[in-house]
Amino acid sequence: MVRIKRGNVAKKRRKSILKLAKSYKGTHSKLFRTANQQVLKAKCYSYVGRKLIKRVQRQKWISCINTYARRQGKNYSLIISTLKKQNIALNKKILTNIIINDPVTFDYLVFNNC
Repeated sequence: MVRIKRGNVAKKRRKSILKLAKSYKGTHSKLFRTANQQVLKAKCYSYVGRKLIKRVQRQKWISCINTYARRQGKNYSLIISTLKKQNIALNKKILTNIIINDPVTFDYLVFNNC
């Protein structure tokens, strides 16, 4: 029977895992078993983190719009309902950019027909 040698494959796999764990602290970057666990955990966290970033960013946009609206004597829900009634299809990111860069335009869009 022919002997199958696969030491180079295992070494390549371990090396790639240790490369991913390069900046981890202590044995988490030196030993394969702990490094492998940490890399798997980090991949899970990175997936969750990508979703969290979107959620947090949306919260910031909403709070920015609401803060500006409260200064004008209105509230967030009134602004959103006004925009929907006027068939203005701008998302929260664009509305926040308008508030920051050109508040006069935002006032014209929203507060003329309130």
